[in-house]
Amino acid sequence: MIISFHNPTFKELLKSPVLLLAFGFGSGLSSKAPGTVGSLLGLALWLFLVELSLPFYLLFVAICALVGVYICGAAAKRLDVHDHGGIVWDEFVGLWIGMAGLPVSWASLLLGFGLFRLFDIWKPWPIRWIDKNISGGLGIMLDDIAAGVATAASIALLNLLSWI
Repeated sequence: MIISFHNPTFKELLKSPVLLLAFGFGSGLSSKAPGTVGSLLGLALWLFLVELSLPFYLLFVAICALVGVYICGAAAKRLDVHDHGGIVWDEFVGLWIGMAGLPVSWASLLLGFGLFRLFDIWKPWPIRWIDKNISGGLGIMLDDIAAGVATAASIALLNLLSWI
């Protein structure tokens, strides 16, 4: 069933587990900067995930990424839109990749969140290429996964250079 409009209500999200997850439990319904609002919720959830051992954390994020391909693809298909701005499950996963292994600190929160949003919005190569050339749920997820990897790599480089 395709919803005949592109902006579901919270009531519609509650009727569809796929839309509820894709829209980040409602955070993607924000009228301004839904990706940033979704990333903020992802950051709040990270504060709980960081308590997992690194192997379990990475397994959880990998499962969320795989499930996200389905969730994001099904939501986009249901809304009849390639990549609706309110779909933020991909922001959760991308941010969690970027924050993997970081300690809980204000520096980690600000640096991880800031770099992830920068890469997700700016979309340098290859993130932009992925965004433009890979469709469906895989495409929705992969550009944010790439932004998360770029975030993690940037933080690792800054750490290697002893700048953080």
